[in-house]
Amino acid sequence: MIRKRPVRSVIVMILVAALVVTGFSYVRAMTSPGTDSIGARSVEWVRSHGGSRIVRWAESVWYSHHQPPKGGVANPSVVRRTPTVFSARSLSTTVHLPPPRPLVPIVWPAMSGEGDWTPVGRLVGGLPAVYVTFLRPDPVHTRLVTGVAWMDSDLLKAVLFSGMDVPGVLGFHNVAPTTATENTNLVAEFNSGFRMQDAYGGYYSEGRLIYTMRTGAASLIIDKNGRATVAQWGRDASMSPEVSSVRQNLDLIVDHGRPVAGVKSDTSHRWGATLGNKLFVWRSGLGVTKSGALVYAGGPGLSVFTLANVLSHAGAVRAMELDINTTWVDFFYFHPRPGGLAAPSNGTKLVSTMADTTARYFQPSSRDFIALFANPTKIRH
Repeated sequence: MIRKRPVRSVIVMILVAALVVTGFSYVRAMTSPGTDSIGARSVEWVRSHGGSRIVRWAESVWYSHHQPPKGGVANPSVVRRTPTVFSARSLSTTVHLPPPRPLVPIVWPAMSGEGDWTPVGRLVGGLPAVYVTFLRPDPVHTRLVTGVAWMDSDLLKAVLFSGMDVPGVLGFHNVAPTTATENTNLVAEFNSGFRMQDAYGGYYSEGRLIYTMRTGAASLIIDKNGRATVAQWGRDASMSPEVSSVRQNLDLIVDHGRPVAGVKSDTSHRWGATLGNKLFVWRSGLGVTKSGALVYAGGPGLSVFTLANVLSHAGAVRAMELDINTTWVDFFYFHPRPGGLAAPSNGTKLVSTMADTTARYFQPSSRDFIALFANPTKIRH
């Protein structure tokens, strides 16, 4: 017994030390800057400390028992917006892409305004650079609406902003909060992809390769001029001196203008292991059209296939899934007075039921995100 007591004491001391270290780590995670909720911080902390499988199981069980109801009448007011007024004269004085054409609805008969674009937000060269609309994503869950945003890549410059936790290293220049100088030209912001351990892909920004590029991965690529596209790495794009940032996330969900084969299955390797592809949850995605415009889609009650189908209907020739779950899906556009600063007070959510506030990226952010700025080089004088 005399010999066992010191051993037990050592074991107790080790356990106490482990609890102290763990407790300190958790407290630090809960009190770090940013807008993430306590619940979201707790889940991310568990994921980062070996609990990914537990979280995945818990989320799958929860969402399996909380799927959206079938049928019902949609409420389009969650995405309808007052249009930005602009002069037709600017159409001849500003370099821009042709404005988007109305979308063919997925569900018939169509609701009033479904698929019709509304110009919104800050004007660039006298023209709106962002248009928004909504689509009901499938003929079964008819009370759901998905917000869709079209972004003029001629009028906008895209920048990948790195987060405190994603990609997981510090020292980047482009981090939240955006500065006053940046807010002078800020037009819109939206969420990026999964955490890197779940993204099955690479991360490159500001000359730093943090995660190795994966051949075949769906990739958001931003060049030195701020022009963004969505591509399959190794087929449509590769590393070059012209590349500024690359954010990979799983595999393409739209290719050649159609949802890719197999996207209806629950193949976790290609389209994510966090929840599976068939559960209807908040999801977001990004695509590129034939003209080079970006299209973002986000909303509740989406499977990977219905998200891909919305992006395909929105004109995407290639598209990728971005982040999922209520906490991580957000798209904000800003409409300050002429020459004014973008701010939470003049920001608007693409879908009014998106969980976070328009202040999200005006504070330190745990996740990376994409910001779109007015591109003055495209304005003719």
